[in-house]
Amino acid sequence: MTHTTDFPRDPARPALPAHLRTALWLAELGLPVLPLREGKRPFENCRTCTRSACGGRPNMKAAGPCQCPAPCHAWGAATTDPDILTSPAWAGAWKQAGAVAYHPGGAALTVVDLDDADAVAWARQNLPATKTVPTTRGEHWIYLGTMTSHNGVRPGVDIKSLMSYARWLGPGTGAMQFLPDIVRALAAKEPTAARPEPCAVTVVPRAVGGVCPHRSPAYLERGIAMAEQRITEVQEAIHKAVYRMFLAVLSAHGRCGCLTDAHIGRLFAAAQTKGESLRHCEDAWTNARTKLGM
Repeated sequence: MTHTTDFPRDPARPALPAHLRTALWLAELGLPVLPLREGKRPFENCRTCTRSACGGRPNMKAAGPCQCPAPCHAWGAATTDPDILTSPAWAGAWKQAGAVAYHPGGAALTVVDLDDADAVAWARQNLPATKTVPTTRGEHWIYLGTMTSHNGVRPGVDIKSLMSYARWLGPGTGAMQFLPDIVRALAAKEPTAARPEPCAVTVVPRAVGGVCPHRSPAYLERGIAMAEQRITEVQEAIHKAVYRMFLAVLSAHGRCGCLTDAHIGRLFAAAQTKGESLRHCEDAWTNARTKLGM
């Protein structure tokens, strides 16, 4: 994919909504874009794609088998195709949009998201200078090159690249540099606890002679639905929020054997819709089980 390291001013396209004009301009530069709701949230999946029942994009490094015409699947909806961006299926989203986002990894970029003044000060002392974009509370430092996205690699620092999205906040200043090893090393140090080896998602077996504490199937259903909702509504520190919700579900429902692969799949789908990778979901689930001694 080709792209420019310098972003000119957004040209005026008065016949279109402002966010769509910006999106089309960015698409011309090679940035895959998508609309965001107010509060920096992607649009929810359509009915067909709810909880990724379509088997679509969140697990894919590019648009997957889902052919949904709507802007579903969070970062997976990002596109440079002007026909898709201006299609009737996207029109309602652009009318409601509060911002434009882009998929950095789809444009061979990595964004180091510095969320506060302390994080910015740390970056200025430790990272090579590159293109910098001011944000509401900090800065985005943008590098050429891709890597796996990670949240919370250190206080106030997230990395957004493959399988993630970043808000478009303007062209910024400075010359873009190649992704340095020090940023890749941050991701390797992400977990505060020892990272377990990846493993298949499994259901905790019912203990011999154990008594199920659930009064009815509706009790478990309410617990899963509540966890899905809270994951969907979280607006920051997504990785930590997902871990906390996995921990809560396992502590309440994980020891009696009633928790099935279908329930776990729903939780993973909710997290992936927020931009979490499958690897992040697997690690958060395993860490939660380890925390509870399962």
